[in-house]
Amino acid sequence: MDVDPELNTSKPVEMDLEEPVELFLFSNSKGKEELLDSIEKLNLSDPEGSSSSSVIFKRKPIIIIVVGMAGSGKTTFLQRLVSHTQSSNIRGYVINLDPAVINLPYGANIDIRDTVHYKEVMKEYNLGPNGGILTSLNLFSTRFNEVVSLIERRADQLDYVLVDTPGQIEIFTWSASGAIITEAFASTFPTIITYVVDTPRSSNPVTFMSNMLYACSILYKMRLPLVLAFNKVDVVKHEFALEWMEDFEAFQTALDSDTSYTSTLTRSLSLVLDEFYKNLRSVGVSAVSGVGMDAFFNAIRDSSEDYMKNYRSDLDKRLAEKDTLEEENRVANMERLRKDMEKTKGQTVVLSTGLKDKDSHKKMNEDEEEEEDDEEVDDEDAILFSEEEVEEDEGEDEEVSHFSF
Repeated sequence: MDVDPELNTSKPVEMDLEEPVELFLFSNSKGKEELLDSIEKLNLSDPEGSSSSSVIFKRKPIIIIVVGMAGSGKTTFLQRLVSHTQSSNIRGYVINLDPAVINLPYGANIDIRDTVHYKEVMKEYNLGPNGGILTSLNLFSTRFNEVVSLIERRADQLDYVLVDTPGQIEIFTWSASGAIITEAFASTFPTIITYVVDTPRSSNPVTFMSNMLYACSILYKMRLPLVLAFNKVDVVKHEFALEWMEDFEAFQTALDSDTSYTSTLTRSLSLVLDEFYKNLRSVGVSAVSGVGMDAFFNAIRDSSEDYMKNYRSDLDKRLAEKDTLEEENRVANMERLRKDMEKTKGQTVVLSTGLKDKDSHKKMNEDEEEEEDDEEVDDEDAILFSEEEVEEDEGEDEEVSHFSF
């Protein structure tokens, strides 16, 4: 795996440490007070401004993460977005997160292929294509804080950040690296998920329902605003999809021609997703002709406002809960330390790493083996001694028989 040194622009974190803190176990009358002073000197609380909830949030740029099924036209759609931003004097920034793509039809400001070599990862870790993509994305996510810092430095000069994801949608949406990347963006900038739908294939009611279920799962997993982009409207218009989402009976009528067992499940699911459709923004676009680009960016701006009103507060609440949990764990650890220090009452505390016990156990085994060897030697000597006595007795009998009186 080759790593691009230019991307590593972050500086090592410098911490202003106070004078060294030493722990003493006192045995005099003032031991308890000095013990409490020692515990107070353990400044384990986060310094001011270092908690995750105090991250400086910026209203611009708006992050647009493009996801979709393989073959839905994500990369071509992103190319059209880049062309639209350039022709409309919209300041954009492009990030490619697909390590397996051979040729990009657009120029990427940050490309995962410059940092992680997909084929080298497959060869080094003995992985297949999907495993190589997932591992490459995991390796890249370990340095994603540098990507966020780069965008933060250019925040005043950007309007949108366009993010292309791997062709296999589950690699990004259901992996730890995808969650890390999404949360890193959402904690600093307004972040919108764009789900690209293949409109011609969704003309089948069952396929349409499958796409809507996946979109619903992404919405509730990412907890971010979602915009449905019905792609390829130059081939098939997307009005039928909008009608199915708004009119339950129209979708039921489309299912009448399907008599398979899947139609029954689809009918039931359409009732469940009725509430989901009401809070969803949908636009029809064409990555080839460029139709619907203005409507798409309008939906993105509306979703950004929705993010600031609803989703941002939910994110702050989750970050606050995380900070509270960490603080409770810190207090519990400090209380455990205080009890241990009071329990020792000035005695010397030996921190055991397990190596000493391991050595003593090994020595004990060696002693037992030596004792067993000594016992075996004693048994052999006893056997030889008894054989020699028997031979001597036999010799005396022969002599007695030879010299008869």
